[in-house]
Amino acid sequence: MLRFVRIILTGLLGVLCDGVGAFGVGTYGGVRVVNGDHHCSGRVEVNLHEKWGTICDHDWNMHAASVVCSELGCGFAESASHGAEFGPGGGVIALRSVHCKGHESSLIHCDVFINRNSFCTHQNDAGVKCSGTLMEPRLSVLSPHFVFSAGESVHFYCNIQPRDRISNVHLYKHGVDTPLVTQSADPTQIGVSLVLSDVETFQQGSYSCQYNIKGGSPPHPITSPTSHPVNITVVDLLTPQHWYNTSSEAPTGSVIKGESFNITCSTPRQYPGASFQLRLVRSNGTVRQSLPAVSQSVTFTFPNAQSSNEGYYYCLYRVQLGGRTFVSRESQPLPIAIKDPEPLLSPMVISWLVSGVTFVIAVIIIFTVAKVVCNKEKKPSELERETRTCVDNTYVALAVNKL
Repeated sequence: MLRFVRIILTGLLGVLCDGVGAFGVGTYGGVRVVNGDHHCSGRVEVNLHEKWGTICDHDWNMHAASVVCSELGCGFAESASHGAEFGPGGGVIALRSVHCKGHESSLIHCDVFINRNSFCTHQNDAGVKCSGTLMEPRLSVLSPHFVFSAGESVHFYCNIQPRDRISNVHLYKHGVDTPLVTQSADPTQIGVSLVLSDVETFQQGSYSCQYNIKGGSPPHPITSPTSHPVNITVVDLLTPQHWYNTSSEAPTGSVIKGESFNITCSTPRQYPGASFQLRLVRSNGTVRQSLPAVSQSVTFTFPNAQSSNEGYYYCLYRVQLGGRTFVSRESQPLPIAIKDPEPLLSPMVISWLVSGVTFVIAVIIIFTVAKVVCNKEKKPSELERETRTCVDNTYVALAVNKL
């Protein structure tokens, strides 16, 4: 009994050592398929110790075939062939048995046996038919331009290779790992529309698409190569701000006639080749003028304010990109009134001066009249002058009796 157990254990150890230790990284040189209809089908050969050899088909199945197709970049396995379907090989039979679970990325990760005790000839060479390399999709934009306004929808179109087992098509943005849009695909479709709705400025950039097919054993999704990138630009023009400057003597919201004033328009976000437009709405019509936006702010100068400059002023920002013209919302109205300059003497001062002059004239008149009256009363008659005598330098009027 002990001898029987020893024989069993010895056999198992021999098999395990043969499988686990025989397929080291240094000995394995890759896998290839030969003698098939295309580069993804044919007899399977592996390179061990820099020599190519075949694989025995005794334990060959779809799991192992899937690993070979995956390692070759040939999609998924459509069949695992037996009995030298692609013709017998020559040289050594490199692997007598292969056991894979199907999810391995290479045969080096499978359990393989090189010298397993099994009768195998080149009439038992294993082969594989893979779905083939997935073609690279082609992404385009279903519009004549690649510049969009914030809030618009961008319609992409991903051309794909029609496959029986195609599942989903994905839209990716460069730098983002997860897809922004995923759309299921019909196996007969040659393209899928992918819509990016209500785009914002942070969504501008480079986009690409990929598609998945489901296959292999066990079935799992296989991803196509990434399409060439398509770049889009998203424009979001903010409402500009504006203000005006003039002399400090002018009342708020007013400019003194004949003096200079200026209006400044500003925006926090600048685009190349943009311009500011200043619109004046007045009682007899509308006047517009523009200046290139060489910076985030521009100033419109009016050197000589006149009545024609009176009205409501509006600023807007305008830019042409990708063959499209984008215009911001207008700013809030800026009312400006043109005032006549104040006279040198105000009405109050003039009133005071008139009152003062009138008072002075009245005083002069009163004084003159009083003086005349006083002088008349004191003036002596001719007879009195003749009869006056001088006594001690004092005139004394002598009374004269009138006849």
